[in-house]
Amino acid sequence: MNSKNLFKSLVIFFCCILKIDAQEILTLEDAVKTALENNYEIKIASNNLLIDKTNVTSGNAGMLPKLAATIVDNNGIQNLSQTRADGTVTKLDNAKSSTLNYGVGLDWTVFDGFKMFAKMDQLKQLQKLGEAQLKLTLITKISDVNATYFDLVQQQQQLVALDSTIVISNQRLALAQNRFTIGKASKLEVLNAQVDLNTDKVALLRQKEMFANTKILLNQVLARDAKIDFKVADTIEVDTKLLLPEISALAEKQNPQLETQILNKDVAELQLKQIKAARYPTVKVNTGYNFSESHSGLGFTTQSSARGLNYGFSATLNLFDGFAQNRNEKISQIQIDNSKIAIYQQNLALHSQLAISYQTYLTNLELIDLEEKNEAIAKQNLNITLDKFRIGTITTLEFRTAQLNYVNAKVRYSNAKFQAKLSEIALKELAGNLNF
Repeated sequence: MNSKNLFKSLVIFFCCILKIDAQEILTLEDAVKTALENNYEIKIASNNLLIDKTNVTSGNAGMLPKLAATIVDNNGIQNLSQTRADGTVTKLDNAKSSTLNYGVGLDWTVFDGFKMFAKMDQLKQLQKLGEAQLKLTLITKISDVNATYFDLVQQQQQLVALDSTIVISNQRLALAQNRFTIGKASKLEVLNAQVDLNTDKVALLRQKEMFANTKILLNQVLARDAKIDFKVADTIEVDTKLLLPEISALAEKQNPQLETQILNKDVAELQLKQIKAARYPTVKVNTGYNFSESHSGLGFTTQSSARGLNYGFSATLNLFDGFAQNRNEKISQIQIDNSKIAIYQQNLALHSQLAISYQTYLTNLELIDLEEKNEAIAKQNLNITLDKFRIGTITTLEFRTAQLNYVNAKVRYSNAKFQAKLSEIALKELAGNLNF
Protein backbone atom coordinates (compact mmCIF):
# COMPACT_ATOMS: atom_id res chain seq x y z
CA MET A 1 0.00 0.00 0.00
CA ASN A 2 1.59 3.35 -1.03
CA SER A 3 1.72 6.47 1.14
CA LYS A 4 -1.18 8.13 -0.72
CA ASN A 5 -3.55 5.24 -0.12
CA LEU A 6 -2.41 4.98 3.49
CA PHE A 7 -3.19 8.66 4.03
CA LYS A 8 -6.69 8.23 2.57
CA SER A 9 -7.33 5.23 4.81
CA LEU A 10 -6.26 7.15 7.91
CA VAL A 11 -8.52 10.09 7.00
CA ILE A 12 -11.52 7.77 6.52
CA PHE A 13 -10.74 5.95 9.76
CA PHE A 14 -10.61 9.12 11.86
CA CYS A 15 -13.79 10.47 10.22
CA CYS A 16 -15.59 7.26 11.19
CA ILE A 17 -14.32 7.61 14.77
CA LEU A 18 -15.58 11.19 14.98
CA LYS A 19 -18.97 10.15 13.58
CA ILE A 20 -19.31 7.30 16.08
CA ASP A 21 -18.36 9.55 19.00
CA ALA A 22 -21.01 12.06 17.90
CA GLN A 23 -23.73 9.43 18.18
CA GLU A 24 -25.83 8.94 21.27
CA ILE A 25 -24.65 6.02 23.39
CA LEU A 26 -27.82 4.07 24.18
CA THR A 27 -27.45 1.64 27.06
CA LEU A 28 -29.90 -1.19 27.62
CA GLU A 29 -31.13 0.48 30.81
CA ASP A 30 -31.83 3.73 28.95
CA ALA A 31 -33.63 1.82 26.20
CA VAL A 32 -35.89 0.06 28.71
CA LYS A 33 -36.57 3.33 30.54
CA THR A 34 -37.49 5.07 27.29
CA ALA A 35 -39.82 2.21 26.31
CA LEU A 36 -41.59 2.31 29.68
CA GLU A 37 -42.12 6.06 29.34
CA ASN A 38 -43.13 6.24 25.68
CA ASN A 39 -44.55 2.94 24.48
CA TYR A 40 -48.20 3.23 23.44
CA GLU A 41 -49.21 -0.30 24.49
CA ILE A 42 -47.91 0.36 28.01
CA LYS A 43 -49.80 3.67 28.16
CA ILE A 44 -53.04 1.95 27.12
CA ALA A 45 -52.56 -0.84 29.68
CA SER A 46 -51.82 1.79 32.37
CA ASN A 47 -55.01 3.65 31.51
CA ASN A 48 -57.02 0.42 31.64
CA LEU A 49 -55.61 -0.24 35.12
CA LEU A 50 -56.59 3.30 36.13
CA ILE A 51 -60.16 2.51 35.03
CA ASP A 52 -60.15 -0.66 37.15
CA LYS A 53 -58.89 1.30 40.17
CA THR A 54 -61.54 3.96 39.67
CA ASN A 55 -64.26 1.29 39.65
CA VAL A 56 -63.32 0.01 43.12
CA THR A 57 -65.77 2.07 45.17
CA SER A 58 -68.53 1.32 47.63
CA GLY A 59 -71.01 3.15 45.45
CA ASN A 60 -70.17 1.04 42.40
CA ALA A 61 -70.69 -2.08 44.52
CA GLY A 62 -74.20 -0.86 45.51
CA MET A 63 -73.43 -0.24 49.19
CA LEU A 64 -74.34 3.44 49.32
CA PRO A 65 -77.79 5.10 49.14
CA LYS A 66 -79.02 7.01 46.13
CA LEU A 67 -80.20 10.57 46.68
CA ALA A 68 -82.13 12.37 43.94
CA ALA A 69 -83.81 15.76 43.61
CA THR A 70 -86.87 16.00 41.35
CA ILE A 71 -89.05 18.76 40.04
CA VAL A 72 -92.12 18.42 37.83
CA ASP A 73 -94.03 21.45 36.49
CA ASN A 74 -97.17 20.83 34.39
CA ASN A 75 -99.32 23.61 32.90
CA GLY A 76 -102.43 23.59 30.75
CA ILE A 77 -105.06 25.83 29.08
CA GLN A 78 -108.47 24.22 28.48
CA ASN A 79 -112.12 25.07 27.78
CA LEU A 80 -113.93 23.60 30.80
CA SER A 81 -117.61 22.70 31.36
CA GLN A 82 -118.95 21.27 34.64
CA THR A 83 -122.50 20.07 35.43
CA ARG A 84 -123.25 19.84 39.13
CA ALA A 85 -125.69 17.51 40.87
CA ASP A 86 -128.36 20.24 41.08
CA GLY A 87 -128.23 20.74 37.33
CA THR A 88 -126.18 23.93 37.41
CA VAL A 89 -123.79 24.20 34.48
CA THR A 90 -120.54 26.15 34.78
CA LYS A 91 -118.36 26.96 31.78
CA LEU A 92 -114.99 28.67 31.43
CA ASP A 93 -112.97 29.12 28.25
CA ASN A 94 -109.16 29.24 28.28
CA ALA A 95 -109.00 28.06 31.88
CA LYS A 96 -105.47 27.83 33.15
CA SER A 97 -104.23 25.01 35.39
CA SER A 98 -100.80 24.22 36.82
CA THR A 99 -99.22 21.58 39.02
CA LEU A 100 -95.78 21.90 40.61
CA ASN A 101 -94.08 19.06 42.50
CA TYR A 102 -90.51 19.10 43.79
CA GLY A 103 -88.56 17.42 46.52
CA VAL A 104 -85.64 15.21 47.56
CA GLY A 105 -85.82 11.43 47.84
CA LEU A 106 -83.44 8.80 49.19
CA ASP A 107 -83.40 5.07 48.34
CA TRP A 108 -81.06 2.64 50.04
CA THR A 109 -80.71 -1.11 49.56
CA VAL A 110 -79.79 -2.31 53.04
CA PHE A 111 -79.77 -6.04 52.26
CA ASP A 112 -79.47 -7.90 48.95
CA GLY A 113 -78.30 -11.34 49.99
CA PHE A 114 -74.69 -10.11 50.43
CA LYS A 115 -74.49 -9.39 46.69
CA MET A 116 -72.95 -5.96 47.28
CA PHE A 117 -70.08 -7.45 49.29
CA ALA A 118 -69.35 -10.02 46.59
CA LYS A 119 -69.48 -7.22 44.03
CA MET A 120 -66.94 -5.21 46.02
CA ASP A 121 -64.57 -8.17 46.23
CA GLN A 122 -65.00 -8.76 42.50
CA LEU A 123 -64.07 -5.16 41.72
CA LYS A 124 -60.90 -5.58 43.78
CA GLN A 125 -60.04 -8.76 41.90
CA LEU A 126 -60.64 -6.99 38.59
CA GLN A 127 -58.14 -4.36 39.70
CA LYS A 128 -55.60 -7.10 40.41
CA LEU A 129 -56.39 -8.56 37.00
CA GLY A 130 -55.63 -5.18 35.44
CA GLU A 131 -52.33 -5.09 37.33
CA ALA A 132 -51.43 -8.55 36.00
CA GLN A 133 -52.28 -7.49 32.45
CA LEU A 134 -50.15 -4.35 32.81
CA LYS A 135 -47.30 -6.48 34.16
CA LEU A 136 -47.63 -8.82 31.17
CA THR A 137 -47.50 -5.85 28.80
CA LEU A 138 -44.44 -4.46 30.59
CA ILE A 139 -42.56 -7.76 30.58
CA THR A 140 -43.42 -8.45 26.93
CA LYS A 141 -42.25 -4.99 25.88
CA ILE A 142 -39.06 -5.21 27.96
CA SER A 143 -38.37 -8.58 26.37
CA ASP A 144 -38.82 -7.02 22.91
CA VAL A 145 -36.43 -4.20 23.82
CA ASN A 146 -33.82 -6.66 25.12
CA ALA A 147 -34.06 -8.92 22.07
CA THR A 148 -33.86 -6.04 19.58
CA TYR A 149 -31.04 -4.33 21.47
CA PHE A 150 -28.84 -7.43 21.62
CA ASP A 151 -29.68 -8.18 18.00
CA LEU A 152 -28.10 -4.83 17.22
CA VAL A 153 -25.07 -5.72 19.33
CA GLN A 154 -24.47 -8.99 17.50
CA GLN A 155 -25.04 -7.32 14.12
CA GLN A 156 -22.50 -4.70 15.11
CA GLN A 157 -20.04 -7.49 15.92
CA GLN A 158 -20.68 -9.01 12.52
CA LEU A 159 -19.90 -5.63 10.95
CA VAL A 160 -16.56 -5.66 12.74
CA ALA A 161 -15.89 -9.18 11.44
CA LEU A 162 -16.74 -8.15 7.88
CA ASP A 163 -14.59 -5.03 8.21
CA SER A 164 -11.66 -7.20 9.25
CA THR A 165 -12.12 -9.54 6.30
CA ILE A 166 -12.12 -6.57 3.90
CA VAL A 167 -8.81 -5.45 5.40
CA ILE A 168 -7.42 -8.93 4.78
CA SER A 169 -8.86 -8.99 1.25
CA ASN A 170 -7.22 -5.64 0.53
CA GLN A 171 -3.90 -7.04 1.73
CA ARG A 172 -4.38 -10.08 -0.47
CA LEU A 173 -5.14 -7.90 -3.51
CA ALA A 174 -2.08 -5.75 -2.86
CA LEU A 175 0.13 -8.85 -2.57
CA ALA A 176 -1.34 -10.33 -5.75
CA GLN A 177 -0.70 -7.10 -7.64
CA ASN A 178 2.87 -6.94 -6.38
CA ARG A 179 3.51 -10.54 -7.34
CA PHE A 180 2.00 -9.95 -10.75
CA THR A 181 4.19 -6.87 -11.21
CA ILE A 182 7.39 -8.80 -10.55
CA GLY A 183 6.20 -11.75 -12.60
CA LYS A 184 5.62 -14.26 -9.81
CA ALA A 185 1.84 -14.52 -10.31
CA SER A 186 -0.62 -14.48 -13.15
CA LYS A 187 -3.30 -11.92 -13.88
CA LEU A 188 -5.85 -14.55 -12.84
CA GLU A 189 -4.67 -14.35 -9.24
CA VAL A 190 -5.19 -10.58 -9.25
CA LEU A 191 -8.67 -10.92 -10.72
CA ASN A 192 -9.67 -13.59 -8.20
CA ALA A 193 -8.49 -11.36 -5.36
CA GLN A 194 -10.50 -8.44 -6.75
CA VAL A 195 -13.65 -10.57 -7.12
CA ASP A 196 -13.35 -11.83 -3.53
CA LEU A 197 -12.83 -8.28 -2.28
CA ASN A 198 -15.96 -7.10 -4.10
CA THR A 199 -17.89 -10.05 -2.65
CA ASP A 200 -16.81 -9.02 0.85
CA LYS A 201 -17.87 -5.43 0.17
CA VAL A 202 -21.33 -6.61 -0.93
CA ALA A 203 -21.69 -8.65 2.25
CA LEU A 204 -20.65 -5.61 4.30
CA LEU A 205 -23.21 -3.39 2.57
CA ARG A 206 -25.97 -5.92 3.20
CA GLN A 207 -24.97 -6.13 6.84
CA LYS A 208 -24.95 -2.33 7.16
CA GLU A 209 -28.44 -2.23 5.65
CA MET A 210 -29.71 -4.81 8.15
CA PHE A 211 -28.02 -2.93 11.01
CA ALA A 212 -29.65 0.37 9.99
CA ASN A 213 -33.10 -1.26 9.64
CA THR A 214 -32.80 -2.87 13.08
CA LYS A 215 -31.98 0.55 14.54
CA ILE A 216 -35.20 1.89 13.03
CA LEU A 217 -37.09 -1.08 14.51
CA LEU A 218 -35.66 -0.39 17.98
CA ASN A 219 -36.64 3.27 17.71
CA GLN A 220 -40.16 2.12 16.85
CA VAL A 221 -40.27 -0.14 19.90
CA LEU A 222 -39.09 2.82 22.00
CA ALA A 223 -41.85 4.97 20.41
CA ARG A 224 -39.44 7.68 19.29
CA ASP A 225 -38.30 9.24 16.01
CA ALA A 226 -37.09 6.54 13.63
CA LYS A 227 -34.30 8.83 12.40
CA ILE A 228 -32.55 9.06 15.78
CA ASP A 229 -29.09 7.58 15.46
CA PHE A 230 -27.29 5.97 18.36
CA LYS A 231 -24.55 3.57 19.35
CA VAL A 232 -25.10 0.34 21.32
CA ALA A 233 -22.83 -1.68 23.58
CA ASP A 234 -20.16 -3.82 21.94
CA THR A 235 -20.46 -6.93 24.11
CA ILE A 236 -23.17 -9.42 25.11
CA GLU A 237 -23.01 -10.62 28.71
CA VAL A 238 -24.95 -13.86 29.30
CA ASP A 239 -26.14 -14.94 32.74
CA THR A 240 -24.73 -18.48 32.97
CA LYS A 241 -26.07 -19.28 36.46
CA LEU A 242 -29.78 -19.80 35.80
CA LEU A 243 -31.22 -22.95 37.41
CA LEU A 244 -34.47 -24.56 36.27
CA PRO A 245 -35.91 -25.26 39.79
CA GLU A 246 -35.43 -21.62 40.80
CA ILE A 247 -36.89 -20.33 37.54
CA SER A 248 -39.88 -22.68 37.86
CA ALA A 249 -40.55 -21.56 41.45
CA LEU A 250 -40.51 -17.91 40.38
CA ALA A 251 -42.76 -18.65 37.41
CA GLU A 252 -45.43 -20.25 39.62
CA LYS A 253 -45.49 -17.10 41.76
CA GLN A 254 -44.86 -14.32 39.24
CA ASN A 255 -45.82 -15.43 35.73
CA PRO A 256 -48.47 -12.87 34.70
CA GLN A 257 -50.31 -15.24 32.36
CA LEU A 258 -50.74 -17.86 35.10
CA GLU A 259 -51.67 -15.12 37.55
CA THR A 260 -54.31 -13.88 35.11
CA GLN A 261 -55.95 -17.32 34.91
CA ILE A 262 -56.03 -17.61 38.72
CA LEU A 263 -57.64 -14.17 39.02
CA ASN A 264 -60.18 -15.10 36.34
CA LYS A 265 -61.22 -18.05 38.52
CA ASP A 266 -61.62 -15.77 41.55
CA VAL A 267 -63.74 -13.37 39.51
CA ALA A 268 -65.94 -16.25 38.31
CA GLU A 269 -66.44 -17.51 41.89
CA LEU A 270 -67.48 -14.04 43.05
CA GLN A 271 -69.88 -13.83 40.11
CA LEU A 272 -71.54 -17.02 41.34
CA LYS A 273 -71.93 -15.48 44.81
CA GLN A 274 -73.72 -12.51 43.28
CA ILE A 275 -76.07 -14.79 41.36
CA LYS A 276 -76.87 -16.86 44.48
CA ALA A 277 -77.72 -13.63 46.32
CA ALA A 278 -81.00 -13.57 44.33
CA ARG A 279 -82.28 -16.43 46.55
CA TYR A 280 -82.44 -14.02 49.50
CA PRO A 281 -84.90 -11.17 49.95
CA THR A 282 -83.95 -7.64 48.95
CA VAL A 283 -84.77 -4.98 51.53
CA LYS A 284 -84.81 -1.27 50.69
CA VAL A 285 -85.62 1.80 52.76
CA ASN A 286 -86.74 5.11 51.33
CA THR A 287 -87.48 8.57 52.56
CA GLY A 288 -88.00 12.00 51.10
CA TYR A 289 -89.32 15.50 51.57
CA ASN A 290 -91.71 16.81 48.90
CA PHE A 291 -93.50 20.01 48.02
CA SER A 292 -96.59 20.19 45.79
CA GLU A 293 -98.72 23.07 44.61
CA SER A 294 -101.62 23.15 42.14
CA HIS A 295 -103.88 25.79 40.61
CA SER A 296 -107.14 25.26 38.68
CA GLY A 297 -109.29 27.83 36.89
CA LEU A 298 -112.56 25.97 37.59
CA GLY A 299 -113.80 23.59 40.24
CA PHE A 300 -114.52 23.32 43.93
CA THR A 301 -110.79 23.74 44.74
CA THR A 302 -108.93 26.30 42.71
CA GLN A 303 -105.68 26.12 44.68
CA SER A 304 -103.96 23.55 46.92
CA SER A 305 -100.50 22.98 48.34
CA ALA A 306 -98.78 20.33 50.46
CA ARG A 307 -95.37 19.64 51.90
CA GLY A 308 -94.00 17.00 54.18
CA LEU A 309 -91.84 13.97 54.86
CA ASN A 310 -92.50 10.47 53.55
CA TYR A 311 -90.69 7.28 54.52
CA GLY A 312 -91.03 3.54 54.31
CA PHE A 313 -89.42 0.30 53.26
CA SER A 314 -89.93 -2.45 50.74
CA ALA A 315 -88.93 -6.10 50.61
CA THR A 316 -89.02 -8.45 47.64
CA LEU A 317 -88.34 -12.16 47.37
CA ASN A 318 -88.19 -14.13 44.15
CA LEU A 319 -90.56 -17.10 44.51
CA PHE A 320 -90.50 -18.43 40.97
CA ASP A 321 -88.78 -17.15 37.82
CA GLY A 322 -89.19 -20.05 35.43
CA PHE A 323 -86.08 -21.79 36.85
CA ALA A 324 -83.88 -18.93 35.60
CA GLN A 325 -82.08 -18.84 38.97
CA ASN A 326 -81.08 -22.50 38.71
CA ARG A 327 -80.00 -22.04 35.13
CA ASN A 328 -77.85 -18.99 35.94
CA GLU A 329 -76.16 -20.78 38.83
CA LYS A 330 -75.36 -23.83 36.69
CA ILE A 331 -73.87 -21.66 33.95
CA SER A 332 -71.79 -19.75 36.49
CA GLN A 333 -70.51 -23.01 37.98
CA ILE A 334 -69.51 -24.25 34.53
CA GLN A 335 -67.59 -21.01 34.00
CA ILE A 336 -65.73 -21.65 37.27
CA ASP A 337 -64.88 -25.18 36.09
CA ASN A 338 -63.61 -23.75 32.80
CA SER A 339 -61.42 -21.27 34.65
CA LYS A 340 -59.91 -24.12 36.70
CA ILE A 341 -59.19 -26.06 33.50
CA ALA A 342 -57.56 -22.93 32.07
CA ILE A 343 -55.28 -22.76 35.12
CA TYR A 344 -54.20 -26.38 34.68
CA GLN A 345 -53.67 -25.79 30.96
CA GLN A 346 -51.63 -22.62 31.51
CA ASN A 347 -49.57 -24.28 34.24
CA LEU A 348 -48.75 -27.24 31.98
CA ALA A 349 -47.89 -24.96 29.07
CA LEU A 350 -45.72 -22.81 31.34
CA HIS A 351 -43.65 -25.73 32.63
CA SER A 352 -43.32 -27.13 29.12
CA GLN A 353 -42.06 -23.79 27.83
CA LEU A 354 -39.66 -23.55 30.75
CA ALA A 355 -38.25 -27.02 30.10
CA ILE A 356 -37.80 -26.34 26.37
CA SER A 357 -36.30 -22.89 26.90
CA TYR A 358 -33.94 -24.15 29.59
CA GLN A 359 -32.67 -26.98 27.39
CA THR A 360 -32.09 -24.45 24.59
CA TYR A 361 -30.32 -22.22 27.12
CA LEU A 362 -27.94 -25.03 28.18
CA THR A 363 -27.22 -25.93 24.56
CA ASN A 364 -26.44 -22.33 23.69
CA LEU A 365 -24.07 -22.05 26.66
CA GLU A 366 -22.15 -25.06 25.34
CA LEU A 367 -22.14 -23.54 21.86
CA ILE A 368 -20.59 -20.35 23.23
CA ASP A 369 -17.60 -22.29 24.60
CA LEU A 370 -17.27 -24.30 21.41
CA GLU A 371 -17.54 -21.33 19.06
CA GLU A 372 -15.08 -19.34 21.17
CA LYS A 373 -12.52 -22.11 20.72
CA ASN A 374 -13.33 -22.34 17.01
CA GLU A 375 -12.76 -18.61 16.60
CA ALA A 376 -9.35 -18.83 18.30
CA ILE A 377 -8.35 -21.78 16.11
CA ALA A 378 -9.60 -20.06 12.94
CA LYS A 379 -7.68 -16.90 13.83
CA GLN A 380 -4.48 -18.85 14.42
CA ASN A 381 -5.00 -20.74 11.16
CA LEU A 382 -5.57 -17.47 9.28
CA ASN A 383 -2.36 -15.94 10.66
CA ILE A 384 -0.35 -18.96 9.58
CA THR A 385 -2.06 -19.01 6.19
CA LEU A 386 -1.43 -15.29 5.67
CA ASP A 387 2.28 -15.73 6.38
CA LYS A 388 2.48 -18.63 3.94
CA PHE A 389 0.57 -16.67 1.33
CA ARG A 390 3.02 -13.79 1.57
CA ILE A 391 5.90 -16.11 0.72
CA GLY A 392 3.87 -17.90 -1.93
CA THR A 393 3.79 -21.42 -0.47
CA ILE A 394 -0.02 -21.86 -0.62
CA THR A 395 -2.65 -21.21 -3.27
CA THR A 396 -5.17 -18.38 -3.27
CA LEU A 397 -7.97 -20.92 -2.81
CA GLU A 398 -6.41 -22.17 0.44
CA PHE A 399 -5.98 -18.59 1.63
CA ARG A 400 -9.59 -17.70 0.81
CA THR A 401 -10.83 -20.81 2.63
CA ALA A 402 -8.89 -19.85 5.76
CA GLN A 403 -10.18 -16.29 5.51
CA LEU A 404 -13.82 -17.36 5.20
CA ASN A 405 -13.40 -19.88 8.01
CA TYR A 406 -12.21 -17.09 10.30
CA VAL A 407 -15.04 -14.74 9.39
CA ASN A 408 -17.65 -17.49 9.74
CA ALA A 409 -16.19 -18.49 13.10
CA LYS A 410 -16.47 -14.90 14.39
CA VAL A 411 -20.04 -14.64 13.13
CA ARG A 412 -21.02 -18.00 14.67
CA TYR A 413 -19.44 -17.02 17.99
CA SER A 414 -21.34 -13.73 18.02
CA ASN A 415 -24.57 -15.48 17.06
CA ALA A 416 -24.06 -18.15 19.74
CA LYS A 417 -23.85 -15.46 22.42
CA PHE A 418 -26.89 -13.73 20.98
CA GLN A 419 -28.94 -16.95 20.94
CA ALA A 420 -27.88 -17.70 24.51
CA LYS A 421 -28.97 -14.20 25.53
CA LEU A 422 -32.34 -14.74 23.86
CA SER A 423 -32.72 -17.98 25.83
CA GLU A 424 -31.88 -16.14 29.04
CA ILE A 425 -34.43 -13.41 28.24
CA ALA A 426 -37.09 -16.02 27.44
CA LEU A 427 -36.55 -17.81 30.76
CA LYS A 428 -36.71 -14.61 32.77
CA GLU A 429 -39.79 -13.51 30.86
CA LEU A 430 -41.57 -16.77 31.71
CA ALA A 431 -40.50 -16.36 35.34
CA GLY A 432 -41.85 -12.81 35.37
CA ASN A 433 -38.40 -11.75 36.47
CA LEU A 434 -37.26 -9.31 33.78
CA ASN A 435 -36.00 -6.17 35.52
CA PHE A 436 -38.09 -3.05 34.93
